[in-house]
Amino acid sequence: MRIIFESPTLSISSTLSLASQKIIQKELAVKGGLFLNMKDVALGKKYELSIVFVGKKLGKKLNTEHRKKNYATDILSFPIDKNAGEIFLQYEALKKKAKEFGRTPENYLRFLVIHGLIHLKGFDHGSRMESEEARVRALFKI
Repeated sequence: MRIIFESPTLSISSTLSLASQKIIQKELAVKGGLFLNMKDVALGKKYELSIVFVGKKLGKKLNTEHRKKNYATDILSFPIDKNAGEIFLQYEALKKKAKEFGRTPENYLRFLVIHGLIHLKGFDHGSRMESEEARVRALFKI
């Protein structure tokens, strides 16, 4: 599994703030690879996953291109094939949504990663997806 922070050399976007990067890096250290464990539970050990943290401009660009929504969303999931996919997270949008839902950014980040994993598993929004998300969240006490 790869965790990628948007490159500061990309001209189309702003990069994550240092404070945001520190929060994310702390989250990655929790339980010796929490996101890897979530990926293994949701998609299996052989699944190749990249998690990419992007700035607001790139998040907006991706959302506009792929969903025709002209704003930076908190998460986008892109399956590559049946054994590989990518999750793009926009941390500033994530922090704003966390506040709206009464969650900490760390908790909401975990929630969103599971949401993205279940999309990569092939689920669309609905009761079946919610059940699968609830099953995985319960395993990680989220």
